[in-house]
Amino acid sequence: MSKNNKIRVLALGVIRDGDRVFLSQGYDPAKDETFYRVMGGGVDFGEPSKDALQREFQEEIAAELTNIEYLGCLESIFTFNDRPGHEIIQLYRADFVDRKFYDLEDLTFSEGDRQKKALWIDIDRFRSGELRLVPEGFLPYLEA
Repeated sequence: MSKNNKIRVLALGVIRDGDRVFLSQGYDPAKDETFYRVMGGGVDFGEPSKDALQREFQEEIAAELTNIEYLGCLESIFTFNDRPGHEIIQLYRADFVDRKFYDLEDLTFSEGDRQKKALWIDIDRFRSGELRLVPEGFLPYLEA
């Protein structure tokens, strides 16, 4: 079985500040499309998803989280860069410990060998359809 045929388990964190949400920007070269997703990452074998969420934020942007609350589990089946993907998402709501993160315009970070950008975006830009949020049907979780 190739790596592309495995289900990935992710821990993702919704961080809100009023009508803004902290998101990672992605790009699909096959679709020539920019998209946005809440931050987080893979859960390692034997690691509780809440711990994975905290580890991923620490590794990617050196941020500590607080007020972590479990929201639920989602399933996402999608195509990225012409390859099928399948993810099980453990979703949390959280806040940054350090207030400096709420004052950032954007933040560049590394995810593996890729440079990515995280930024605050007004939720209305997703409601209007101006910007694309993934996974599909994720908007209600930002508004909860």
